[in-house]
Amino acid sequence: MTTTQRTCEETHRSVSAVSLPTDARALSTLSRIDYEDAFLLDAGVQRSAEEWVRATLSDAPLSVRSRLVAGWLALGLNLRGPWSAHRVLGWKVQHSDPNVVLLVADSRLGLRGQLLFRSEPGGLLFATFIQQNNPLVRSLWVKITQRHQQVVGSLLVHAGRREAAS
Repeated sequence: MTTTQRTCEETHRSVSAVSLPTDARALSTLSRIDYEDAFLLDAGVQRSAEEWVRATLSDAPLSVRSRLVAGWLALGLNLRGPWSAHRVLGWKVQHSDPNVVLLVADSRLGLRGQLLFRSEPGGLLFATFIQQNNPLVRSLWVKITQRHQQVVGSLLVHAGRREAAS
């Protein structure tokens, strides 16, 4: 994977697309990983994985959360009530400890998705894992991959700003 970097000049925080570390890949519970990406947020602050989930998703502005959920629903993800302690914007919390949170959601279209948040010294490793179970989903994912990566980068830049300000 080519490494790209986005920097917030006012906070000197950066988000870089990185190769997924093998030990992070091993945290996925998918039977097969057809797509993966990983981003490293250098935020200059140490937070737990749960705090990073909150900063990235739960504390995002309502308009951002609404667009995320709308996009996930368009992918056919079977999201459940976000008010549950075991859900984040409808994604099921599969695993949670101070260093790692793994969110999971399946799609009625044949996609299985996982979002990994791993606390790193001074920041966050965020990874997406996708299992594509049919040609429709494979074709769809190819069309949205670039937009997915842009959205993730933006979410992480803003999460870094929120955490640095707190």
